Amino acid sequence: MHDKEIHIPRTLVNQLLRYAQTFPDVEICGLVGAKGGIPSHCYPVTNAAPTPDCRFQMEPREQIEAMRQMRERGEELFAIFHSHPAAPAELSAIDLEQAAYPDALYLIISLNTKGVLEMRGFRINRARQTEEITLLL
Repeated sequence: MHDKEIHIPRTLVNQLLRYAQTFPDVEICGLVGAKGGIPSHCYPVTNAAPTPDCRFQMEPREQIEAMRQMRERGEELFAIFHSHPAAPAELSAIDLEQAAYPDALYLIISLNTKGVLEMRGFRINRARQTEEITLLL
């Protein structure tokens, strides 16, 4: 059973939002590692999707390297993040279809909210049911 409220440190939130703003025309993506259940590091991974403006696919070697760095730091996978440059911070049908880590939190950052960045978190179980998680930022 997972918490319905999750605290994400402000420094990590700022990193994620700044990363999304740096690449406003593509879906950024990557992983978040945690130590003792507390999110601590952001691991950006290149989006290798053929249409990165509306899809994300983590570059496999970089994803493996991010997981290796997490292990070396004694971290576990906490979250998978990506942005929606022109859509709300909601799970798309493709996000649901491609979700492969039921223990990870899925963070979506939207750049589509008239100058206000929005980040929302979701849990996706194996049956593709979702639950929105309250993020305490």
